[in-house]
Amino acid sequence: MLSETPLATYPTFLLFLAILIALAITMALLPLWIRLLHVRQIGQQIRADGPQHHLVKQGTPTMGGVIILAAVVVTVMLFGQYNHSPSMISLILVTIVFVVTGVLGLIDDMSKVIRERSLGLKPNQKMTCLTLISVTFCLAAVNFVGIAPTVTIPFGPVIDLGVLTTSLPVSDSFTFHIPWLYVLFVFIVMAGMSNSVNLIDGLDGLAGGTVMIAMAVMAAIAFRDDQLNLALFAAAVTGACVGFLWFNAHPASIFMGDTGSLALGASFAALAVLTKTEVVSLVVGGIFVIEALSVILQVLYFKATHKRIFLMAPLHHHFEQKGWSEIKVVIRFWIITVLLAACGFALFFAQSI
Repeated sequence: MLSETPLATYPTFLLFLAILIALAITMALLPLWIRLLHVRQIGQQIRADGPQHHLVKQGTPTMGGVIILAAVVVTVMLFGQYNHSPSMISLILVTIVFVVTGVLGLIDDMSKVIRERSLGLKPNQKMTCLTLISVTFCLAAVNFVGIAPTVTIPFGPVIDLGVLTTSLPVSDSFTFHIPWLYVLFVFIVMAGMSNSVNLIDGLDGLAGGTVMIAMAVMAAIAFRDDQLNLALFAAAVTGACVGFLWFNAHPASIFMGDTGSLALGASFAALAVLTKTEVVSLVVGGIFVIEALSVILQVLYFKATHKRIFLMAPLHHHFEQKGWSEIKVVIRFWIITVLLAACGFALFFAQSI
């Protein structure tokens, strides 16, 4: 809590410090966590219908997302700027989204371990929880942070999704607003991004590396937008992902599980809403969008024609089936993420000036 200390006058230094502290916490705790999971025989359940060479990963410790959650929360508590402003509320909101979706993922992971199968919570159970989380977040962002219920198209129009708004007077000085269309939009973004990161978490280092790159750019966007608290959060996630990759690089010693992937995807979406970069974030996190679209297209095309567009979905499995090694797929997807994230930041920067 450095709002009154000299460090607060050096925001750039704070961002790098947040990265290093989150990285250090992750690297210090993960070996202990891996050892505990080995002792408890808590391991990943591999899908039988996935690539057959992935079956050797059966039993690899999972739920590494628990350490990512811990590292980010501790870092945010240490370096957050608590000055009773909308910025503080934004930080609290994105942290709550991060933790709550992480707990949802943890429940999902635990159910897989207990039942010894690759499927955890039912899809409708997950979606109900994600709906509650996204709606609560959206209403809090609009009413307590002052987020406008609009969507800005870069170098294009601003779409007003607050045209259908219910206003409920609470007191003489406060009215609670429910912008129905914007609530629906935020739900689509948050649920979609959570599930997209969950889908991309299929190869060693793939989810951690791509999220690391996307979050680093979101930190730069928030910093450029003078939202230091949100930049600190994104920087902490970046550092935690770097530390996690040390143990998740091929061959992985641990997987993040839904605990990590759902939390990372939801918090990425929350950052997009709080920085009003909902459309730009779709470019920054374009690899997640591509992965999700590959699954949607595969399912729709198969239902219509009983044929497949891809050898296997999500898209990273398609390239595995074509003979690419796991490491080649991961590195090339990292490169694509760097290019998309750079394009997204350039788009944001050009629009801001």
